[in-house]
Amino acid sequence: MATIGDKNLGLFWYARALVFANQLGKVYDVNPTTIVAVIASLSPRNRWERNMIDAENMVKVSAAGGNYDDLMDLKVCTFSAGKKKAAMILDGKVSDRAELLDILNGPKLQEFFNCILGDVNDVCIDGHAYSVWLGSRVTLQNVPSIGVKLRKKIKSDYQKVAKDLGIKSHELQAITWVCWKRIHEV
Repeated sequence: MATIGDKNLGLFWYARALVFANQLGKVYDVNPTTIVAVIASLSPRNRWERNMIDAENMVKVSAAGGNYDDLMDLKVCTFSAGKKKAAMILDGKVSDRAELLDILNGPKLQEFFNCILGDVNDVCIDGHAYSVWLGSRVTLQNVPSIGVKLRKKIKSDYQKVAKDLGIKSHELQAITWVCWKRIHEV
């Protein structure tokens, strides 16, 4: 059901997200890997357009010398747990990938982080990816907990289909996400 436009948007979605992180890194003199972790932290239930605004605002405050409390005073459009993770990352000037993954501490956030950084073997399994995989729309608040076994199965299925199509698994996930959002106006 993906249109050519969906395919073009999805195919390069993660690469464009990394370009955005690199641009912020240059402007604010912050390691782009750190910025990708901030983006991932702020992502739950946050529209991408707003996620970019929130990430830039947090990076800007941090680069200007703001501390954890200053970062926590900012308004962002995600859960407080994600905001706390982003503030911890920026306040601690964390750039080590293993330490960032530890702070992200959740499969969806870690997968999103990995996909933006170009990990071609990872797939970001969120509520949308689950619904696409299931073949039925499940509202995000009704998506069941995706445990280790189910997550592994969903990833494997995305990876197999991506291989059959000759694209990377995270590209397939992004294409289906773009298409899903268009179809369901979410």
